[in-house]
Amino acid sequence: MTGNRSASLFALALLAPALIYILIIVAYPLFDTVVLSFTNASLRPTSDFVGWANYERIFGAGNFTEVIIRTFIWTFFSVATKMIIGTLGATLLNAAIPGQAMFRILIMPPWIVPMAIGIFMWGWMYNGQFGMISGLLQNFGVIDKPWPILAYGDSAFWATIVTDVWIGVPMVTIYLLAAMQSIPKDLYEAAWTDGAGRGYRFRRITLPLLVPALLTMSLLSLIATFNSFDIIWILTQGGPSGSTTTMIIDTYKTAMGSRKYGEGAARAVVICIFVSLFCIVYFRAVRKLSQGEAK
Repeated sequence: MTGNRSASLFALALLAPALIYILIIVAYPLFDTVVLSFTNASLRPTSDFVGWANYERIFGAGNFTEVIIRTFIWTFFSVATKMIIGTLGATLLNAAIPGQAMFRILIMPPWIVPMAIGIFMWGWMYNGQFGMISGLLQNFGVIDKPWPILAYGDSAFWATIVTDVWIGVPMVTIYLLAAMQSIPKDLYEAAWTDGAGRGYRFRRITLPLLVPALLTMSLLSLIATFNSFDIIWILTQGGPSGSTTTMIIDTYKTAMGSRKYGEGAARAVVICIFVSLFCIVYFRAVRKLSQGEAK
């Protein structure tokens, strides 16, 4: 008993710094945000407890429901596109092709370049007067006048998705490439010996063994995309007419723009709940996958 107790105390001592860090950096701010969401905190020196009033207000407003739906649509298309392009890119980079090392280097700039600089670059390309996209479309006769892409709701919405995909694809590609390279080569050699083609080997070997990495990367990309702020804020600041306003942009505008800290905290709590649900679904999927492999 003495030995087990000493081992337990030693283990707790080793975990103590990490636990203290989590409590100070994660747990306390989260708890403080939840408490703040039940108040009418603003620029006033004092605030009052208002119960569920902030939550009733944000869900009672029809525009918040639209913001939630828009956020899910934005996240879905962005993550799905990144996963598809990333999987295809990793497959090509994993193949024995000439110039493989050069292609691996060329895929890194969107990830290496500071995000703000990359977003500003896309903003210039979307410009209707001197932007490259509008200029090319005019040269090829697709449009007959300058097209300010970020000035229209639909085009601005899809433009932010394209920018987010450009920034996120390198990380997905490199992660999946590492996962592909960990697959035993013997499996491919055995399949090749049996006469299996590239497509069959990809469907029956690569994809099944890549599922855990795909699930992990999908969750990480989903959380990052769902909480993406820089891309939309730099390009459109949620406009035009709120067409690119997602939950994180709406929260920022409420808390920092309108100085409604209590209501902004309530919106932040809602975001946290959605992200927690994503994590729960992910861990359940991983557990089922692990149980299936065990059988």
